[in-house]
Amino acid sequence: MNQQQSQKVQNPETSVPKNAQMNERDFINDMLATEKYMTDAYCTAMNEASCDHLYQDVSTLFNESQDCQRNLYNLMFKNGWYSIEAADQQKMQQTYQQFSGYTNQLPYQ
Repeated sequence: MNQQQSQKVQNPETSVPKNAQMNERDFINDMLATEKYMTDAYCTAMNEASCDHLYQDVSTLFNESQDCQRNLYNLMFKNGWYSIEAADQQKMQQTYQQFSGYTNQLPYQ
């Protein structure tokens, strides 16, 4: 069985105090989780909005929350507090081929 070692993409970690009190990393991580929750809630609200004015207002809030979420993610990644796995090129190609075959099943092409 051929197992490839997963490669993490991460910046050097900025150290923070490790004690019972919340540190900068904890606060930013909490804010990121909150923004993720809020964008999900705004998305549901937009799907269920009963009038265009309400939809536009919620859409504005959604976009602001999404931008905030992205900025928090970038800050965490920059400080080495958020790592991602490097994509395996072969797996990406296989997935692309798998899903590109589904396009002929779509009603509008």
